[in-house]
Amino acid sequence: MKLSFLLTTIAMAAGCHGMAWAAANDGGAVPAEGAVKLERGPAVRSPSAVRASILGAARAGERIVAVGDHGVVLLSDDGGKTFRQATHVPTRAVLTAVSFADAHNGWAVGHHGVMLYTADGGERWTLQRSDTSTDQPLFTVLFLDRQHGMAAGLWSLLLETDDGGRTWNKRELPAPPGGKAADRNLFRIFAAPGGKLFIAAEQGLVLRSLDRGKTWIYQQTGYKGSFWTGAAERDGSVVVGGMRGTVYRSRDGGDSWSKVPSGTASSLTDLVAVEGGVAGVGLEGASIRSGPDGASFEAATRPDRLDLTAAVAAPDGKLVLFSNQGPVPPEPDEPMKNGA
Repeated sequence: MKLSFLLTTIAMAAGCHGMAWAAANDGGAVPAEGAVKLERGPAVRSPSAVRASILGAARAGERIVAVGDHGVVLLSDDGGKTFRQATHVPTRAVLTAVSFADAHNGWAVGHHGVMLYTADGGERWTLQRSDTSTDQPLFTVLFLDRQHGMAAGLWSLLLETDDGGRTWNKRELPAPPGGKAADRNLFRIFAAPGGKLFIAAEQGLVLRSLDRGKTWIYQQTGYKGSFWTGAAERDGSVVVGGMRGTVYRSRDGGDSWSKVPSGTASSLTDLVAVEGGVAGVGLEGASIRSGPDGASFEAATRPDRLDLTAAVAAPDGKLVLFSNQGPVPPEPDEPMKNGA
């Protein structure tokens, strides 16, 4: 089983060289000591930016915004056919995730607790938060509207804002089942119909909130490994995925979970809602899409076995894919012409 890229990706996001992970038995992540210093200065503008490792992507209206290594932010205004680098990003930290409340207002998070804000659809960004006293990275961010947002990351770090990110408050979580303290890594926050919020976490846990993030309850799925990602289908079903192609689904808002065959043994890095269900991408060129009944997935593998890291639905509904080598070119009849 190839886990090297996924572990490297998470290690990069945590800002640690030589990070050791307890993944031999698919039992979650344990960071070792030795944090990297935060790289100073704004992101460097370079033609090679379109080949940077991308860790997160989102829609800002018709625009696609992707974030990744070295503070790189890439923008596409043609449905993912071409990408260019954002005009100004005030950090070189690894950026792990991005969320937009509307076509203009967006937030990106990453290494050293960095939080960035844009008011112009990702063209220019300002720094709202960073914590250089400890390298406790943020892995995920979600804004429900222009004022209310959440970000989460290493060792159950959960931050909340009610003023558009001008101030961020830490929300204390309860200890997980069988644990003494809230110390699970939180990898993906996502919303479901009916106002429910979920966080895909390690050791088979999913956190659920019914009050817009004020309180959270752990949901045990029966799985023991890590969930890297999650998404909600339009019918309200919730899907989480992660190590070794593992997928679990809940049809009752998170009260109960069942394992669903994914058709792949490659670890899944991103799930997104699409017409008719959920699609996902993963390591070794893996991609999956739920069948009509939601009880199984159809899987495919790219011939080049490129490690896929993120996906987003373009305005026309087609999936735009990203990898550890930047945006993935469209099909051969739609050549991509990248520009900085």
